[in-house]
Amino acid sequence: MKRYAHGLVLGKFYPPHAGHHHLVRTAQNRCERLTVLVCAASVESVPLADRVAWMRQAHPEATVVGAVDDIPVDLHDPAVWDAHMAVFTQAVPERVDAVFTSESYGDELARRFGAESVRVDPGRTLFPVSGTAVREDPAGCWEFLGPPVRAALARRVVVIGAESTGTTTMARALAEHYRGRGGVWARTGCVDEYGREFSERKLAGLRQAEPGAQWEDVLFTTDDFPRIAAAQNAREEAAASAGSPVLFCDTDSFATTVWHERYVGGRNAHVERIADQVTHHLWLLTDHEGVAFEDDGLRDGEELRPWMTDRFRAELTRTGRKFIELTGSHAARLATAVAAVDSLLADGWDFAAPLPERR
Repeated sequence: MKRYAHGLVLGKFYPPHAGHHHLVRTAQNRCERLTVLVCAASVESVPLADRVAWMRQAHPEATVVGAVDDIPVDLHDPAVWDAHMAVFTQAVPERVDAVFTSESYGDELARRFGAESVRVDPGRTLFPVSGTAVREDPAGCWEFLGPPVRAALARRVVVIGAESTGTTTMARALAEHYRGRGGVWARTGCVDEYGREFSERKLAGLRQAEPGAQWEDVLFTTDDFPRIAAAQNAREEAAASAGSPVLFCDTDSFATTVWHERYVGGRNAHVERIADQVTHHLWLLTDHEGVAFEDDGLRDGEELRPWMTDRFRAELTRTGRKFIELTGSHAARLATAVAAVDSLLADGWDFAAPLPERR
């Protein structure tokens, strides 16, 4: 039988890390029932809903609830404590038997709940990490972050371009370059173009009915493109969850909006909505000039390459997406791309500061 009927873990989880998860797992092992209260201030840049979702995903057996707490922090002011407790008890109104923390305020928090205080690894010897450290250097703390947080924080770089302009070659070369840096970067991933796989299956299906069918016989419908865009997003999310602080993508759901123009004509609002569901940080547009057209059995648009390059450029500009163009030899393009990605990573993650603690 577990020692406590109802336990409480309370924190900002800004963002959640391995130390937080150890705290929750320890509490779950000692409590019949556990509530995790996620408190977020309005000034913070990670939404409360995201933090609640991340904690629910990591700890499905716990009850995870959220509350907005915009009260300044002052551990020495009873009135401030009273104001915080009003927020806490509104979110968790039932009796609490034990409060689990790794912080110095744990004893007072437990006293105010009328509960026992349980300190868990207060010296952070098992997991030497803190929310402050993660916010200051996510890449340096990457090993302490769970899959959903990695997916949210990974810098996503997309290589797009017209047919046969080296997008796949470039995306894979970039992933290989960053994997070569070792350490946390060794898991750098590259998400292949789902649309190509979809096209291969479409041609194979046609050839079952018409054995002599060629690529130019394949017809796309407007309904094909939302499926392509959604599948691209899903594969990218999975790769970002398992990868390093940077992820390379051979096309993306935004590019699918232009491919819709190419094969069907006009725009598809559904595809555009799907494209807006994912945050990317940099696009690398591969120029068609100086790249020989290679017909690999799924291409027939050599004459359309200038138009497609212009359309990608125009849509990137219109939608305010950050991009650079890659020109010249492959080596020159790769050097330009690496410099741009390094600059992106050097810019950091820019978390908003939490409410300061009054001393």
